[in-house]
Amino acid sequence: GRQVDEERVNVGGQEIAFLRSPGGGRAVVFVHGNSSSARTWRRLLAGSFGQRFRCLAPDLPGHGHSAPAADHAAYSLPGYAAVVTGFAQALGATDAVIAGWSVGGHIALEAAPALPQAAGFVIFGTPPVSSPAQMAEAFLPSPAMNVGFSASVSQDEALAYATSFLAPGSALAPGELTADILRTDGAARAGLLASIGEGRFADEIAIAGALQQPLAILHGQCEQLVSLSYLQRLTIPKLWRDGVQLIAGAGHAPHLETPGEFASLLEQFIADLR
Repeated sequence: GRQVDEERVNVGGQEIAFLRSPGGGRAVVFVHGNSSSARTWRRLLAGSFGQRFRCLAPDLPGHGHSAPAADHAAYSLPGYAAVVTGFAQALGATDAVIAGWSVGGHIALEAAPALPQAAGFVIFGTPPVSSPAQMAEAFLPSPAMNVGFSASVSQDEALAYATSFLAPGSALAPGELTADILRTDGAARAGLLASIGEGRFADEIAIAGALQQPLAILHGQCEQLVSLSYLQRLTIPKLWRDGVQLIAGAGHAPHLETPGEFASLLEQFIADLR
């Protein structure tokens, strides 16, 4: 059968590793989260969704198989957004659906103004914020969250962080998530923290509110990191189906925990774009 290919592309002088699915339908660019990698999407790309759609999933700089960033300023939401924009341009996918998980969703929103041709946006595990001050209400208190901003991470800390991505008592083994966390360049986490503290990110609420394209917000009902009530208070005129789409049985990582339901929602979103 046709399989998922691992490829490389130069984006603004940075070598980016990425996965490409065999499908020939509408392009979908998948942006992974903090201390993750493109392989978090591999099952989706190898399954019926990837056979149908042209899925492209980059490893962000310092993550997965991509080289560390030469300039640590790239380890920031605007830095990553420039990579995603350049990646979409390099692959002829500026009209793609852009799907972002967790920090990847923040990157997708940050990139949205530079991708006016994008067909639509899907974010999950991502509460849009305008300022660092809002993060306290947007995110649920979790001691494991700090691991995502620590340069040096132990095996135990990586496991705690990975476990916080899942529904409480999840049967999903966190091994692959943990391995990705440990493989990520620590400077990427430290740089992200520093850039957020300096307010070096766009007003995501303003971007989401002004979008001309549909924006789907998905949310695992057993999410341990993101506040649902915060998401439901946002005013987003182009919000898909006029509400946050809840996924039963999933936490922060529905693409891994409830992959069938996740793929189905993506397919429905893409069908609604016609």
